[in-house]
Amino acid sequence: MPDALPVTHALIDVEDSVLVVIDVQDAFLNKYDQAKCQSLVARIAWITRVATDLGVPVVAMAEDIPTLGGLNAEVAAALPEGQVVHSKNFFGLAGNPEILADVKASGRGTAVLVGMETDVCVAQSALGLVGEGFRVAALQDAVATAEADEAYGLARMRGAGVALLSVKGLYYEWMRSVTRTHAVQSNHPGHKATRPVDLVL
Repeated sequence: MPDALPVTHALIDVEDSVLVVIDVQDAFLNKYDQAKCQSLVARIAWITRVATDLGVPVVAMAEDIPTLGGLNAEVAAALPEGQVVHSKNFFGLAGNPEILADVKASGRGTAVLVGMETDVCVAQSALGLVGEGFRVAALQDAVATAEADEAYGLARMRGAGVALLSVKGLYYEWMRSVTRTHAVQSNHPGHKATRPVDLVL
């Protein structure tokens, strides 16, 4: 059997995915354009609900919770019931043993990253996970940082072999077929009913 293709050369398999939610905190969101941040939060909350419906494990974290506070309320409400939200010390999640252990405990080989900030915590987490042997993808329209730093963060990840795709693109890679899409949407009508207004499926 041939070795698995690099994540940049293969579709994302829903059965191999773990969704990693990074630092979607009001302390960071309040620094940026509010319309952009509302869209970001809505997309992250939506794909988190979709992941849960599809049985994709979720690992969630927020930076220095005692100082900066927990996850944004809308994102926190989208997490699976009883979900642990780790307080992150190292910017890259792989530097935090309990968070890395949680990702590994998912039993999945492809980490899909959303959150903040693209050039710091998301990029460092992506590179750390690559170094740990994970295939890594980041959703380009579900990560954010200062506009001047966005291109740097994305280029840093792309150069490390991280696949960059969209929320819509991931959704349909998880679906794979018209038949499965119709079946999943029939079983989970909330996928269409609650999707962000600027996300066209």
